[in-house]
Amino acid sequence: MKEEIAISIQDLEIEYRNLTHMSIHQSIRGRKDRKKEDIIHAVNGISFEVKKGEILGIIGKNGSGKSTLLKAVANIFQPDRGRIDTKGNRVSLMAIGVGFNNEITGRENIMTSGMLLGFSPEYAREKMDEIIEFAELGEFIDKPVRTYSSGMYSKLSFAITAVLDTDILLVDEVLSVGDARFKKKSYNKMKELILDSERTVMIVSHSIPTLKELCNRVLWMHDGKIKMLGEPQAVLSEYEAFMSS
Repeated sequence: MKEEIAISIQDLEIEYRNLTHMSIHQSIRGRKDRKKEDIIHAVNGISFEVKKGEILGIIGKNGSGKSTLLKAVANIFQPDRGRIDTKGNRVSLMAIGVGFNNEITGRENIMTSGMLLGFSPEYAREKMDEIIEFAELGEFIDKPVRTYSSGMYSKLSFAITAVLDTDILLVDEVLSVGDARFKKKSYNKMKELILDSERTVMIVSHSIPTLKELCNRVLWMHDGKIKMLGEPQAVLSEYEAFMSS
């Protein structure tokens, strides 16, 4: 029986404007007048598929396009060219600094995040206490998110994404934040989520042991392109050799 595809990415390109090398006049003139040297190809013509229930790790040096790719799959960034098809699945992104309104409280952001993910207000309220308990923010849950430390922000982000039941889970380095006890707690929760064979997961991480333990396959990105995609041990061995050379 043919395996079901959860994510299909074809010829994906995402570009940034390199404003540090542009005059104000050039930046105002817009896309038609861009010079080649003013464009950064964050994601440069990549294609791959992720099977339903698969855990795909993504590794690469800083600036290789990993986080940009996840944000595109989460529909935060729009492709300049190519196509992303998530097959009608509900997608959530677990990442630092993404998705909260800093002027409203953590509690209000839980409701907003739930509805943005396509859940009903009733479902978000049903899961509220579980999210608050997991996040461990105490009285800060009723304070504006702008008053949060980066660690508190990431705890709330992790709690919302971990407790709300989406089909596709995108994880961008959040397993490496917080104190030691919360790291252990979040890592155990992540393993619990991944054990659900119905859930598809993409994890961006610099932690080779994490990717070896959790992933079915690993995608190595380099300068916006796929350098290697395959079995974790093989890809990560090549990546380590490349980075140490």
